[in-house]
Amino acid sequence: MTDTLPASYDPTQFESRLYERWEAEGLFKPSGTGTPYSVLLPPPNVTGTLHMGHAFQHTLQDALVRYHRMRGFDTLWQMGSDHAGIATEMVVSRNLDREGKGETRDSLGRDGFIGKVWEWKHESGGTIERQMRRMGTSGDWSRSVFTMDPMPAKAVVEAFVRLHEEGLVYRGQRLVNWDPVLQTAISDLEVANEEEDGHLWSIAYPLADGSGQLVVATTRPETMLGDTAVMVHPDDERYVHLVGRTVALPLTGREIPIIADAYVDREFGTGVVKVTPAHDFNDYQVGLRHALPLLNILTPTAKVIGGEDASEGELERANTAGIPQHYRGLDRYEARKAVLADLEAAGLLVEDKPHKLQVPRGDRTGQVIEPYLTDQWFVKMDALGARGLELAESGKVRFVPGNWINTYRHWMENIQDWCISRQLWWGHRIPAWYDPAGNIHVGRDEAEVRAKYGLADDVPLRQDEDVLETWFSSALWPFSTQGWPDEAAMAGLGIDRYLPSSVLVTGFDIIFFWVARMIMMTDHFTGEVPFHDVYVTGLVRDKDGQKMSKSKGNILDPLDLIDGISLDDLVAKRTTGLMQPKMAEKIAKATRREFPDGIPAFGADALRFTMAALAGHGRDIKFDLGRAEGYKNFCNKLWNATRFVLMNTEGFSLPAAPSLLPPAGEGARRADEGSSQVHQATPLPPTPTTDAQRWILSRLEATAAEAARHFADYRFDLLSQALYEFAWNDFCDWFVELAKPALHGDTDTGEGRAAADSTRHTLLYVLERLLALLHPLVPFVTEELWQQVAPRLGLPAGSIMVQRYPEPGDIQVDDQARAEADVEWLKAMVSAIRRVRGELNVPPSKQVTLLLADASEDDRRRIDRFDASLRFLGKLERIDLLASTADAPAAATAVVGELKLLVPLEGLVDLDAERARLDKELKKVDAEIAKCKGKLANETFVANAPAAVVEQERKRLVDWTTQREALASQRARMG
Repeated sequence: MTDTLPASYDPTQFESRLYERWEAEGLFKPSGTGTPYSVLLPPPNVTGTLHMGHAFQHTLQDALVRYHRMRGFDTLWQMGSDHAGIATEMVVSRNLDREGKGETRDSLGRDGFIGKVWEWKHESGGTIERQMRRMGTSGDWSRSVFTMDPMPAKAVVEAFVRLHEEGLVYRGQRLVNWDPVLQTAISDLEVANEEEDGHLWSIAYPLADGSGQLVVATTRPETMLGDTAVMVHPDDERYVHLVGRTVALPLTGREIPIIADAYVDREFGTGVVKVTPAHDFNDYQVGLRHALPLLNILTPTAKVIGGEDASEGELERANTAGIPQHYRGLDRYEARKAVLADLEAAGLLVEDKPHKLQVPRGDRTGQVIEPYLTDQWFVKMDALGARGLELAESGKVRFVPGNWINTYRHWMENIQDWCISRQLWWGHRIPAWYDPAGNIHVGRDEAEVRAKYGLADDVPLRQDEDVLETWFSSALWPFSTQGWPDEAAMAGLGIDRYLPSSVLVTGFDIIFFWVARMIMMTDHFTGEVPFHDVYVTGLVRDKDGQKMSKSKGNILDPLDLIDGISLDDLVAKRTTGLMQPKMAEKIAKATRREFPDGIPAFGADALRFTMAALAGHGRDIKFDLGRAEGYKNFCNKLWNATRFVLMNTEGFSLPAAPSLLPPAGEGARRADEGSSQVHQATPLPPTPTTDAQRWILSRLEATAAEAARHFADYRFDLLSQALYEFAWNDFCDWFVELAKPALHGDTDTGEGRAAADSTRHTLLYVLERLLALLHPLVPFVTEELWQQVAPRLGLPAGSIMVQRYPEPGDIQVDDQARAEADVEWLKAMVSAIRRVRGELNVPPSKQVTLLLADASEDDRRRIDRFDASLRFLGKLERIDLLASTADAPAAATAVVGELKLLVPLEGLVDLDAERARLDKELKKVDAEIAKCKGKLANETFVANAPAAVVEQERKRLVDWTTQREALASQRARMG
């Protein structure tokens, strides 16, 4: 059957084909039977494309889903995407501009623009889902939900109305993050605080009675037009006598009070600060504590109020604030220049010095964000936050790693009311209507509003123009995707089975914005937690720990790693859309230096294994392309080992496998869990006849136990390491080698035939179980190889995806401990012989004599037991036991335990060269012995180092000493 398995591993030849088959056969859908296991996909933006963070998190989620599916769980991986209000409006607006038809968001109007958005969504919105399929995502696409679909849209309206009826949603004027380009409030998550070079200006504020002045330091002098107080620390002896008096606010003619508040840092600047409650979040809190007026001096576009097209309200505010006419209508930075010039002319600008400061910029527009006072919709968070904290503290929601509960706790204990409105068109429009008097009426639709509030049909109503922020709809994700609040839809989708979900895999950067809000909203509306576990991952960075970004030129596209990309295409891709030619050339140069030959096709499996291997419990994941190359080699190793097994089991097959029974002791537990047993049959375990077979079956059992433990602990890095070592070292390297004596030995005897057949059975069985162990991490190559291996084990046609995952207790190995010890001895012997042969450059075809001295009883037993294996694997002509090394000929030596291995040099090497080599080795060993003795003679080391470290050093001294004795003896024999 090897003729159907190509000679070389090429993932491009089968990955896409296999995925199409899996999806067509409905293998991703939940079975509806067994213990439920459900996972929520954090919905990617509909505007997005697959990036390294997606590839990382989706790999881990898919591994969990595939693992539990193979264990017989009723698995649901809930797919979906987010409408991404701000990002989508920006994308569609740019597309309109590129079309050159003169159409804009404003010219189209609300309905026309939203129509354009839907057109774009239908044409391009599925890009990321197609890319996720290429990664091997085994989610139920038939249940995929888009946050603007009718079902979740209904849930959004219902949740808003209920919260309003309960008094938890209100409309009020508060300070928010405001993007003056998008002209909307944005969340903290959409604000990037960056350190930049700025200025710190010191300004004199004269006391109103003319008796002196206070000097205030500020980085935003234009906001002084909205000052309503100056503030000092209540314990600052320099100023305590001034508290309660007033200053004349420069440039405005207003008097404002001097107040005392512990918020002031006495060591910063002069210890006096200005208070602008409508333009600074900290000042806003101060203003609330001291009942200060809130003076908003800016328009939504960040211009000073009172310009030529100002409304009556703006003019009134400008007059109240005393804003001089020549500032009105200026952009905030033009106003800054004018204010500074006037202050300097008045002799009130005391100092201007460079200053590093944190500048908040919108992540979509790059513009400086303004704290802005505006009317918005809010959710009261005090009671909801307390309940959300209680659910985590009680253990109903568990954070993994556990330290992340501290981050969650800190935010929940300091929670503020949640601004949920956005000044956009694309999104869930707020279900609130205004009558001509400005009264607010909330309902599920206009008809309900009229009936609920007794409004006649002739009373004109205007629906609120704002939409709800995307985090509001995302907060409902655990149950809006399951049909809530429609009883029939919930029953049809099985909300009782899949809520709470089993685990949420997400980055630490959205614990506040998504995780916490899902916990609060799901509990509030359903009485359930949204998930039992929150597995918090780090963020993917480049190999040097740098954040991946276009400007650095280090961003990687997962699909480029999977399918490969030429250098020219990679350069073009990285520099597309960059506005500055110098930056484009910088990125192109960096790309050519890093990838002179482009990026080869690693395949999805190699990328997935890399991601899993890097998934330690830390904040950052450093992605190194070299690791992907290494794991492609791993897949190739697995491919070649399978070819070896198939070639050496030609004509060998087992009868049809019986239906699986649960392993010993597992039947009752699995019945209690309600798990279905299996989807298919599983292979019949072999009856081992050789120690090599017993050893590999024992290692298989141990690896299955490790896999179960690491999956339970979400330690994908340790899981990857355990599977890699078993696959590469134990199976592909050693068992394949240890199987050869039985496969190529004397099969004319009944014993020889039995050993050969049981070895073939074991090769097939362990390989099939190894493929099953690896499948959650590398699904494509394991499926392709399994299709070749399964028929020989009598397994029916199907998919490895629904084979039973290996579990501890699947097989019992007789005399396990002795077999493991004996085979480890055999491995050490073969390695030592091969090392000596390699050092002597003995041709592989040449057989040598092996002399053994100082053999213990265990050594003699093992020499006899493994005589044929040693001869075959070590290419030995004969094996002789010596009573002593005293009369041994000149020989190359090695040591295994106390056993001395000698390979006579006569006819193999140049004796003078060998003497020189031994002298060099002795010098090296003497240096190591001196190091060990030096450490052990150091009283400080022995007293302070851990006992295990000291003991290890003593053992190293014994080992090096033993090795020296053997080398010295060998050197002495050579004269």
